[in-house]
Amino acid sequence: MGLIDWIMGKMNFQSSTSSFELLNDEGDGQLTLGDTLFKNDVIRACIRPKANAIGKLKVTHVRENNRECKINPDPWIYNVLQEPNPFMSRQLLLEKMVTQLDLNSNAFAFIKRNDFGYPTAIFPIPCTKVEVLENNQGLILLKFTFKTKNVLILPYSDIIHLRKDFNSNDLFGTPPYDPLLPLLEVIDSVDDSIVNNVSNNRFMNWLLNFKEVLDQDDLIKNTNEFVNNYMKYTGDGVKAGFSEPTYTLQQVPASNYAPEPQRTNDAIRRILMFFNTNENIVQSTFNEDQWNAYNEAVINPLVIQLNNEFTRKFFTPAERKNGNRIVFEASNLEFASIATKLAFSIMVERASLTPNEWRSLMGIGPIQRGDVPLLKTDTAPIDQKERDREFELRVEREKKREEEIEKCRQECLEECKQFKEFCMEQQKKLLEKPETDDKNS
Repeated sequence: MGLIDWIMGKMNFQSSTSSFELLNDEGDGQLTLGDTLFKNDVIRACIRPKANAIGKLKVTHVRENNRECKINPDPWIYNVLQEPNPFMSRQLLLEKMVTQLDLNSNAFAFIKRNDFGYPTAIFPIPCTKVEVLENNQGLILLKFTFKTKNVLILPYSDIIHLRKDFNSNDLFGTPPYDPLLPLLEVIDSVDDSIVNNVSNNRFMNWLLNFKEVLDQDDLIKNTNEFVNNYMKYTGDGVKAGFSEPTYTLQQVPASNYAPEPQRTNDAIRRILMFFNTNENIVQSTFNEDQWNAYNEAVINPLVIQLNNEFTRKFFTPAERKNGNRIVFEASNLEFASIATKLAFSIMVERASLTPNEWRSLMGIGPIQRGDVPLLKTDTAPIDQKERDREFELRVEREKKREEEIEKCRQECLEECKQFKEFCMEQQKKLLEKPETDDKNS
């Protein structure tokens, strides 16, 4: 079974389909020149920083509504986002899609679902041609043609479609071939002229000046004998030549001509501008401010498109209304200076960052209980502080209860003492009364 059959399973949309007419369809959906662009070192150098930055994005499934706020609540979605298919990780999937996006202004990935409609895998689709179709039920489909001439028809509702330069076509981005190919021709022409110049100067060139007039055959014969005897290396060591009276030798000086570098530099600069980058980003010599500018102009817009497209294709409208969404998180502090990263330690004290989040910015591994926020300068975690506060309140209640019991006990003792004294006084009075009565009698 081929890879296409393995991806599709039992699905088959190739029957009962017809072409779907778009309002504006400039272009035939050909994406065949992306490989030509990728062969150029300047194009590849422009794409690589963007692909690497997108590949390092963290992705989570968030469900947030009035009743709950959960991170990665469904294990099947979490597994698909972390391991999209058996052949690549999330990082490689994103890098491949970004590369296809920059080369063709379109990138496609198919969401494979099980019989219950849950996503089980994500496969990128590096096609050479794409067409829009419609079946009898009104379902919009995309017909992909590959280099091997294999054809794959998939529903557009299960296609993650990234695009840029979205202008002339109603569904697809405008490929970058027209502005880039003339620039590449300039660079390739300069490179070819340099290669040819170097190849021609590998050997010394000689001019044979014959002293007598010879016919064409004799000229060729004498020239070939000179080349075979003295211009070819045979491994025999140093060769010695001798002077022929029929001709004299004249060495032709080597040509050091090189094309004007300004033409190449102008073409490279225009290619860098086309990809919204510069030499510092390409050569990894940027500083913090330069990376932040590149991140805001290039990375963040693509992150927003990834969030919207994955959320739209992963969940139904009812699920999205319930607060389900896919979030790609990009940290533009990765290339910040140490002073900037250390300044964020105050956010840990204010519970805006967890200790592990701050440690990840510093390039340090996580610690136990590092995912629990801290509150201000108190080093105790919030949940531990709540438990300590409950314990203190319980101790205070017990202490107050004991004080009330002790107070009640003291009051009882005091009342008992007073009652005892009263009884003793009454008894004493009773004992003294008979003696008084006897005297009176």
